[in-house]
Amino acid sequence: MFRQLLNWRTALALIAIFIISGTIIYSQYLAKKIAKEEKQKVSHWIEASKFMISAPDNFDLTLASRIVTENTTIPIIETDEKDSILTFINLDSAKSANNIDYVAGKLNQFKSQNNAIVWSNPLDSTQRNLYYYGNSKLLNEVRYYPIVQLVVVALFIIITLLSLRSSYRSVQNQVWAGMAKETAHQLGTPVSSLEGWVEMLKETPGNEKITQELEKDVNRLRLVSDRFGKIGSTPQLENIDLIAQINNMVDYMRKRATGKIIFNVETNNKATIHAGISAPLFDWVIENLLKNALDAMEEKGNITVDIDEDDTKVSIDVTDSGKGISKQHISSVFKPGFTTKKRGWGLGLSLSRRIIEQYHKGEIFVKHSDIGKGTTFRIVLKK
Repeated sequence: MFRQLLNWRTALALIAIFIISGTIIYSQYLAKKIAKEEKQKVSHWIEASKFMISAPDNFDLTLASRIVTENTTIPIIETDEKDSILTFINLDSAKSANNIDYVAGKLNQFKSQNNAIVWSNPLDSTQRNLYYYGNSKLLNEVRYYPIVQLVVVALFIIITLLSLRSSYRSVQNQVWAGMAKETAHQLGTPVSSLEGWVEMLKETPGNEKITQELEKDVNRLRLVSDRFGKIGSTPQLENIDLIAQINNMVDYMRKRATGKIIFNVETNNKATIHAGISAPLFDWVIENLLKNALDAMEEKGNITVDIDEDDTKVSIDVTDSGKGISKQHISSVFKPGFTTKKRGWGLGLSLSRRIIEQYHKGEIFVKHSDIGKGTTFRIVLKK
């Protein structure tokens, strides 16, 4: 799927480059063609205007008048050799009336757009007028068209990539859910068989201690199977006392850690702290954080779980005195496949984030970490 998404991105990039390049080349061709035609129109307009002024009274001025009156799109400003404004046409009449600054501004704009056309009086060689003209609306639209096209193509690419990304995430979620449910299904049969064997062992005198421990581990396997079975479906959240729930998990992990690991649960002088959680999935997250804390320490150190609340949220900090996480890795710890361990798939924290954010609408993040001093993960749940 990732390769397919990459191919799509490459194809979209090539299509975008092709469209934009073709648009720019063709629009520049059209702009040059229109600019050339407009320069000819201005030249014809100048000649026609001067002809109408100097023509004999009985001369037919129909063609010259038509050329002058048909120019309604190209703005023109006539000046003398000292750039004193003489006449102008096709400017904003409301702005140009009695507003010499507006006309002067347009003159400077036209100078930057096109070279002036010089007209010399054939009867007086000392009289030379300059005609500055601006781009027509059509020419500006053609020149700005590639920018508009670029914006449209960029929006198209962004929307398409977001759609592909959403589709990729949807498929990824389905794969996660499918793998989890299949794992739960595969675990179900041997766990049921083990439960039966435990019941048979209970009937044999002298196995009480063994069966008690075996039953705990089999129940643990059943819990793991139930957790995997809940992935992909919306869990039912229940208002549960987090202090009791977390203490149970800490007790479970304490029995499986070395005696040199000291566990502490801080409740900030509160007897109970309630929040809406799915107990099996929430336990999975706490267990994973505690296991990571144990892995970060060389069989000795401190692990502290601090539980607190305010009017709107509950915060749970899991702190260890382990080796810490480097700054370049903090942003990657929740990504699937990331791990600093020699074994493991690097899915624990990724699943933990999915459980907290998607199922509990909360947050989980690295609050702080110091190399050689330890790390604190924080979970925030809404009350």
